[in-house]
Amino acid sequence: MRAIAAGIGLGMLLAGAGAWTQNNPQAVSSTQPVAATASADYTAVYCSSFVTSDRVGDTRLISGEQSSTKIVFALRDYVFINKGSSQGVRVGDRYSVYRPESDPTDVQWFKWQNKLMKAMGTFYKDTGQLKVVNVQPNVSTAEVTFACDYLQRGDFVRPFQERPMPPYKPAAQFDRFAPVSGKSVGMVVVGKDFSQTYGAFSTVYINLGTNQGVNVGDYMRVFRYQGSGSETLTYYADPQYKMLGFGSTPTRYKWNDLPREILGEGIVLSVNPNSSTVLLTFSRIEIFAGDYVEVE
Repeated sequence: MRAIAAGIGLGMLLAGAGAWTQNNPQAVSSTQPVAATASADYTAVYCSSFVTSDRVGDTRLISGEQSSTKIVFALRDYVFINKGSSQGVRVGDRYSVYRPESDPTDVQWFKWQNKLMKAMGTFYKDTGQLKVVNVQPNVSTAEVTFACDYLQRGDFVRPFQERPMPPYKPAAQFDRFAPVSGKSVGMVVVGKDFSQTYGAFSTVYINLGTNQGVNVGDYMRVFRYQGSGSETLTYYADPQYKMLGFGSTPTRYKWNDLPREILGEGIVLSVNPNSSTVLLTFSRIEIFAGDYVEVE
């Protein structure tokens, strides 16, 4: 009897699913191909974080409801910011929330990493967005309407600004042997969450910005040279022309005597004076902090 009942139940479930699919033409089968996205999605853009030397202001998230039990705040929580009607805040105003962060390991992946990072500015992590729902003279209450991560007391708050979602170019246009563009050249300095290795759809930060003529939507080509020992960890000296036990050439080739290796490319999501946030859209092989970039 149990087997019969189970069979009847399964039949009813399948019939119901079939009827639901007929009444919902947007339903997608697991075997149906899904179209590739034409641009970065909302989360990729608004949770991409940034590095800047600009001053960030003095507006802060100072607390929130249920503060005696909440260590951090999340989506749909109500939080308080240290500005109110006396400072021009109004109900309906939207804000972005972010906080400065530093690499907890403080270990250099390549020779100039710390120096370049310092020149670029401070790393700020996007944590979320707020919408003001109540205003008092010097304090306002806002709802967390979007969250990249947890929000906490002391996070910086600034008026919300739309971020462009520049379109991708087809991956088929990637040129493995592209000639040097002759435009600005920089380095992949670090990645999101201070990661050091990357692939397609990783977010990285480079030491080129508005001061070097970079704009949102620009494409960056990522490349490296064989045998260059400054930007990545070297296990053997001069592998571009010799490998212990496996041959060598009669000529000593320097790192820039051989063709460069083009690894991938990415699109600029945001730009600051000496840095840009780049979403890698294509990678042939693994990309490392310390690899080079050029504006295409």
